[in-house]
Amino acid sequence: MRTRILLFVWILVVVCFSFPKQSCSQTSARTLARSLDQLIEESDVIVHGSVMSSKIEPHPQLKNLMTVVVTMNVKETYKGKAGKTMVFRQYLWNANGGKSSEYRTGQDLVLLLRPTSEYGLSSPAGLEQGRFRVLPDTSRHLTAVNGRANIGLFENLEQNARAQRLPLSAHLTTVVRSHQRGPLLLTDLEEAIRTFARSR
Repeated sequence: MRTRILLFVWILVVVCFSFPKQSCSQTSARTLARSLDQLIEESDVIVHGSVMSSKIEPHPQLKNLMTVVVTMNVKETYKGKAGKTMVFRQYLWNANGGKSSEYRTGQDLVLLLRPTSEYGLSSPAGLEQGRFRVLPDTSRHLTAVNGRANIGLFENLEQNARAQRLPLSAHLTTVVRSHQRGPLLLTDLEEAIRTFARSR
């Protein structure tokens, strides 16, 4: 019994130090709410692409940790450097025994990925907040929505832009002031990302 407890503690310590600050609190379903500019600041790479494959497997060194290895076809890069194909490994917080993940082949996603840790692990900034599904609406316009239905995405964004002397277009200002929750036009998300990513 004592051996199992020590093993659990060791795994928890490894996981906590495998990610940048605040990641240990992300092991639960509740993560700290972050606005889009905060998500962008935490991100090392921001891309729009489609999932080519996802594979559940143990971490190559830390065998007790289940991970998902995701290969993406990159359509556009908004921040950082990414080739036409990008591969990243993410720890599965809720893997249901290692049999499922949030990534499905063919999914169209905008991902705001944190820096890769020394253990080769990465994850979207704010977990579900930095992972946007891209889907067409009834008018066939592409929309983007994260795991929190975009709630709080634009909180204090206008004030933060002003503080950083970042000019928001008239259109983006209207979107920021009016959008509360739910899918957002992909073009509007892209404009907001580009605006704040330029200052990073």
